Amino acid sequence: MLKKRYMILSGLAMLAGILTGCGNNKMEIRDYHTDTFGQNVFIFTPEDDTAGIQDALDKIYATQETAQFDDNRYAVYFMPGEYDVSANVGFYTQLAGLGALPTDTKVASVNTYAEWLTNPQGLHNATCNFWRSIENVEMQSDTVWAVSQATDMRRVQVDGNLTLHDNYGWASGGFLSDSKVTGYVDSGTQQQWLSRNNSYSSWMGQNWNMVMLGDDKAGVPEKTWPEASYTAIEKTKIVREKPFLVYDKKDGFGVFVPDWKQDSTSYGWGSDTPEGKVLPLKDFYVAKDDTDTAATLNQALSEGKDILFTPGIYELDDAITVKKSGTILLGMGLATLRSTAGNSCIVTENADDLILAGLLMDAGTVESEKLVLLGAKENAAPSLIADLYFRVGGIASDSPCKTKNCITVDLDNTVGDNLWVWRADHGDNVGWDLNTCKNGIIINGDNVTMYALMVEHFNEYQTMWNGEGGTCIMYQSEVPYDVPDKGQWINPDGKRFGYASFKVAEDVTSFDASGLGIYLYNRDNAIPMYCAMEVPDIEGVHVHHVITAYLNGFPGMKCVINEAGNFLLATGQTAKIIDYENGQWR
Repeated sequence: MLKKRYMILSGLAMLAGILTGCGNNKMEIRDYHTDTFGQNVFIFTPEDDTAGIQDALDKIYATQETAQFDDNRYAVYFMPGEYDVSANVGFYTQLAGLGALPTDTKVASVNTYAEWLTNPQGLHNATCNFWRSIENVEMQSDTVWAVSQATDMRRVQVDGNLTLHDNYGWASGGFLSDSKVTGYVDSGTQQQWLSRNNSYSSWMGQNWNMVMLGDDKAGVPEKTWPEASYTAIEKTKIVREKPFLVYDKKDGFGVFVPDWKQDSTSYGWGSDTPEGKVLPLKDFYVAKDDTDTAATLNQALSEGKDILFTPGIYELDDAITVKKSGTILLGMGLATLRSTAGNSCIVTENADDLILAGLLMDAGTVESEKLVLLGAKENAAPSLIADLYFRVGGIASDSPCKTKNCITVDLDNTVGDNLWVWRADHGDNVGWDLNTCKNGIIINGDNVTMYALMVEHFNEYQTMWNGEGGTCIMYQSEVPYDVPDKGQWINPDGKRFGYASFKVAEDVTSFDASGLGIYLYNRDNAIPMYCAMEVPDIEGVHVHHVITAYLNGFPGMKCVINEAGNFLLATGQTAKIIDYENGQWR
């Protein structure tokens, strides 16, 4: 029965000479698609010709290796089994196994390199290796995952060592979760990283801000600040792993939805019965960018469907509006929702127990108020937003892309797991008065938790945290590169030059953050910055392990938090605070 189903999926692939156009580049490639998921999803089976699979993987990577602002999107899936192929993962590509466990799907080699871009020293530069994903697969050799923001490696097993840089070139990642590495992890030149609920033999490398949350303590470094840049937190207080597509020989395709976990450590799939449930594909509306609109998507939601977005660019003239608690919006292959009429991309109304995951949100050329709004609900059950990315500008467009805010979280008990919120610092129509956006993320809900929150280059505050009982573990931020003069970047109180990256509201009485890196890069002009964080000076608001770094230019940064911390005057300087609470710091 299983072989018969595989043959249905791969029958066209077995016919030599069949060609299909893929994306805008019209590359020639064998057809490994299904009608269910469309032309941007490739599904390989153990019965397929190995050379044919390798040819398809090579051609996808050839189109996507350097495609930083391309509109092509791909998801590459492997049925359970073993594959003697080598896969490189490029821009806007998701590679994943379809088994219940990552060890059900074995691939000889999977890597991401940065050969396409070099730094001034001629080293492979991974600082722009964004927008890609590896999930639910066993890699049977040493693996290089040289990436930066907007990437995820989840629920994998690496048989060997995992290297997070390409031959010690620059890198600015990143996120690894729910995974087992049989050897060591080498972070090398990575500026920062969050490793959450993983197991590895040891961790090599450190730079500014390396955070280990809920990792198997046998491999976690013993050193910590100020001697080393490691922040280790024993347990993950609350998390739900991201859902993923699976295939079963009896039931066909479905989406596995993991359960919530409390106080968890190490990866969660060690037993043969993972904790969670499989939702049948019939529960989902399978969206395709060439036919679906905001109207068709909202109609599906009104019929009680969850939505599985196949890879593509969804140009929306109205918000996708979620009104039903328990709704899942899940993207495949970096599926992208793009505002076209000054609208939001997603709005939730009086709904909780939500999952929004695997989606990239693009601002459009008509300014919107915000791209995503998670609306408030009384006594809200926890909701998950995972691998959710936001982009303001950089894409090819007739005029600049704009919004006022990327995401506002009014919903209590929301858990964020790997977010990159980015006002583009390079690409098309990029500049201080062009791709404008005041704030990256605004959090008004109570008891909101953020793991791996990365927010960069916005015109004012990068992050505004107004809710009570918040937790942020691993934060990365660069303030804007392109401020034209200091008169256009003055704190609202009129007394300080520059907006802090992270602002906790003055009336907040409880907040906790650990492992934060905030960086100043004066690329275009000499702009002073007063402090990296602003928080209330009271007991109950606690910041643990924060570092500031001065990357380029003059005249620097005066403080780290409020009035505390050392002045940064010269390129390359850093300043650290180990603990800050109630105005006291060390």
